[in-house]
Amino acid sequence: MPQPFILASGSAIRTTLLRQACVEHDVQVPRVDEDMIKQALLAENATPRDIADTLAEMKARKISERNPGALVLGCDQVLDHRGMMMSKPADQEDAVAQLQTLSGDRHSLLSAAVLCEEGKPIWRHIGQVRLRMRQLTPAYLTDYVSRNWDSIQHAVGCYKLEEEGVRLFTGIEGDYFHVLGMPLLELLNYLTLRGDLAT
Repeated sequence: MPQPFILASGSAIRTTLLRQACVEHDVQVPRVDEDMIKQALLAENATPRDIADTLAEMKARKISERNPGALVLGCDQVLDHRGMMMSKPADQEDAVAQLQTLSGDRHSLLSAAVLCEEGKPIWRHIGQVRLRMRQLTPAYLTDYVSRNWDSIQHAVGCYKLEEEGVRLFTGIEGDYFHVLGMPLLELLNYLTLRGDLAT
């Protein structure tokens, strides 16, 4: 990379995706009150898509303003169930309740990414994946959450497809990287077109 590249996220999976794709980067975690911003946007009837995009941009801008000359990537992911947004679970009870709501139905994951340079967005993408969850019994969901809580407590939707969470689903339409929280192929394409990545 001809210029510093910073991931404005504390997500372990996002930094792993970049590292495995051989994108050299630093990590700086922005201090953003996501809950307050979400509530303000919801009060203005913002869509889940707009909320994901806004949060990704705010994270990237905040770190970009402190790092002139760097490319800064901000990301956010939200779950859209019938037009309603779901967030990370507050506790195990909340996780079970969310999964019961999703059980037997479809929902979408929206993974937003925004690149900023000199405090201004220069690229953005929102990837969407549609998932169908199988009909699951309350007993199974309670056991599933209890077994996997350490791993899923920070996961939108209370599951990880790369782990036992894959058993919750009957079908997935879309890009696997979008499920993991980053439109990786689209990002790599953009960086390649800019000449930042060799091909």
